[in-house]
Amino acid sequence: MTNLENSAPSPVAGKTIILGVCGSIAAYRAADITSQLTKLGASVFPVMTKEATQLITPLTLKTLARNPVAWDLWKEAEGWQPGHIELADNADLFLVAPATAHTLACFAQGLAPDLLTSIYLATRAPVLIAPAMNGKMLTHPATEENLKTLRNRGHHFVEPAEGMLACGYEGKGRLAPVEEIIAAATSLLSEKDV
Repeated sequence: MTNLENSAPSPVAGKTIILGVCGSIAAYRAADITSQLTKLGASVFPVMTKEATQLITPLTLKTLARNPVAWDLWKEAEGWQPGHIELADNADLFLVAPATAHTLACFAQGLAPDLLTSIYLATRAPVLIAPAMNGKMLTHPATEENLKTLRNRGHHFVEPAEGMLACGYEGKGRLAPVEEIIAAATSLLSEKDV
């Protein structure tokens, strides 16, 4: 028997993961996240904010996920049940990477101006958030308060990394390494199965 035949299936295998992608320059890394989760056997359904579509194309994520990509609340398939509610109901994990200050504020305040925030309000799946933004935005009292609110709701976070930011500043705010995000998702799904 080889090691592959002997190894247990990934806790991600067969799971439905909503991958929220927000309008951070780090949105391009959602391609790697999608690819890795799909290789582990997850059904990944990318949901993008309108701003994210300016940074990475929906076609890229659709190809890697092998599932449709949604970004417009008003372009759902016709049927009696809104697609975003069905997606929210079927999710095993709601992962947002990268998460912007704007989306964090919407989540914290219960606002639903777009498809991603609407799905957030409708899902009861565990929530995993990987913020990415300018360091000054991250440490602004409003953002810190929103993060505190979301933590108090029991949401999980993959903390931003330190380093050179897209704005030219150095500090905390970079999207965490993809491997850390995948590990956190795997860990949450393992706990869910227990």
